Amino acid sequence: MSKGRLKKVFPGGNTSKGFHSFYDYIIEPDATRIFVIKGGPGVGKSSFMRKIGEAMLEKGYDVEFHCCSSDNGSLDGLVIPSIRVALLDGTAPHVVDPKNPGAVDEIIHLGDHWNAKGLVGNKAEILESNREVGRLFRRAYGFLSSAKIFLDQVESYYQDTRALDVGALDNMCLDLTHEIFEAKSRQTDKPRARHLFITAITPDGSVSHLETVVGHLAKRYIISGDDGTGKSTMVKRLADAAMMRGFNVEAYHCALTPENIDHLVIPALDIAVINSVEPHFYAPREGDMVIDTMQFVNPLLNTQYLAEKTTAREMYRRSMELAIEFISKAKAEHDRMETFYVPYMRFDEINARREKTMARILDMAEGCKERGHTSLV
Repeated sequence: MSKGRLKKVFPGGNTSKGFHSFYDYIIEPDATRIFVIKGGPGVGKSSFMRKIGEAMLEKGYDVEFHCCSSDNGSLDGLVIPSIRVALLDGTAPHVVDPKNPGAVDEIIHLGDHWNAKGLVGNKAEILESNREVGRLFRRAYGFLSSAKIFLDQVESYYQDTRALDVGALDNMCLDLTHEIFEAKSRQTDKPRARHLFITAITPDGSVSHLETVVGHLAKRYIISGDDGTGKSTMVKRLADAAMMRGFNVEAYHCALTPENIDHLVIPALDIAVINSVEPHFYAPREGDMVIDTMQFVNPLLNTQYLAEKTTAREMYRRSMELAIEFISKAKAEHDRMETFYVPYMRFDEINARREKTMARILDMAEGCKERGHTSLV
């Protein structure tokens, strides 16, 4: 039996609009089972999920790690797609409560395994630390909002000066649509889009897990070019084209501007469309197709406004640096808050509860296998 494949994504992100959640897309509401894990910082929610995920990988199941954008070493969720089971961190800022209690969802409350009297002794410190984490994130989101303003300026130059040939870009979108979908049969009459992040703005800077999502696919269409040259427009149009033709899609959104789609995966066709730009540049492989949108730009008009555009880009990068600095400070304060909880946790009980949960998941996997609803790698 071979080891399963690990896919890493972010279900939420620190964006120019604050914390943006795609938690509703982690797994379908009619899943086999959704375990919602509750408890304070440092009680072991992430470790609980990670150890189960690693064990399932070893048993040959593909696994999704839904990573935390505010803590690079932590998980917000775990999905085992073939058996349609998920474990979710149900605490702020992505509060999750059961939608179908008992039938699908259940709560695992790790607060059952702490010394409440001990925690009450740290009440003042916990409240103060929570307030400070909130303050630091507000500062971070202010600078991310500023970064978006300056990036919008960078992007605006191409259309404001008419340096971008929009007609040529439209024709390229049509050509790609024909190439990807010609002679392809509809997958379903009710296509669905799953929305997540591949890249997130974290305490360690911008982090991308793009390779874990697209590396195994048969073909990648890689769109390169400067900000504002129509890359996101092309990805969005191809996503719309896929759904109009009856294909389910995975839409991976921009870490800074969550309404924009940076990357598209069409699982049934085994292809991805990638916006190759900082911080998620992607090197092509044999068989991939590269489209450089700079071919649609008048270089003379672009050069004329280069100094203004460069200044705007420098301001964007400085705003991003400051935002990341405050997210990092928030992470450090959150780590300090965890120290108020850890001494009062009964981790031996939590480990035993994890083992029981793991056994239940394996029973579900066996049941799915008997019904022919799953297979190992």
